[in-house]
Amino acid sequence: MRRLLAVAALTLATAAHAGRSCEEKPPTVRQIEQGLNLAQATARQLDASGAQVVVLARAGQDLSKYGLRWSHLGFVYKDATQQPAVWRVMHKLNHCGTDHAALYRQGLGEFFLDNPYRYDAAFVVLKPELQQALLPVLTDNARVAAFNERRYSMVAYAFGTKYQQSNQWVLETLAGAAAPGAVSRRAAQDWLRSQGYQPTDLHLSTLTRLGGRMTQANIAFDDHPSARRFSSHIDTVTVDSMFAWLPRANLSEPPQLVKQ
Repeated sequence: MRRLLAVAALTLATAAHAGRSCEEKPPTVRQIEQGLNLAQATARQLDASGAQVVVLARAGQDLSKYGLRWSHLGFVYKDATQQPAVWRVMHKLNHCGTDHAALYRQGLGEFFLDNPYRYDAAFVVLKPELQQALLPVLTDNARVAAFNERRYSMVAYAFGTKYQQSNQWVLETLAGAAAPGAVSRRAAQDWLRSQGYQPTDLHLSTLTRLGGRMTQANIAFDDHPSARRFSSHIDTVTVDSMFAWLPRANLSEPPQLVKQ
């Protein structure tokens, strides 16, 4: 157990430096145990689902004041090149609060060893034909980056291409697999509109927008339509909006909750 905790702590330090916070604050033993327990519980439910590709969410931040339960998601796929097969997470992470981000392939343990606000998770099992279309994309470094935009904003406009946030990359990559003719971000967004996807409307005051833009490099609002922005409406991609839309569009089963 001590060796497992040491490895987990080292993994977390690497992930944090490459990913979101870059805080030089070591995790507690309790945080490591909770993260690993949640990873194990998730793996058990994924195994029982019979799926090869799912969309998995975590509660990294408390977004309850916006009526949101989940903050971040990624694709999870079964890596059959390992024996026994293991679950891999492919997701997009912001670099230490800067204005850029990159894609990362991690294990379930790493995904939950990021000091989440709440230790539970949720996933949706995608329709079999969509799983089959996504699996070769997720295992290919070039193909998985086809819809990735390095420039990052936490509140990127859902139908804009100037920036991209983490959940938006998942949504657009999924659209590209579901609609093979969509070979650009704009085409993927057009398809999403045609399929009834509706982003979350965040009501952010002028003071909140100004404060965020002036103090954080990873927040920008200049990609949003002026009329919407000046009336305090910020349309962005959230986990909750995706989990509502995917079953409605007949692209997935209903969300399943994971608890330790």
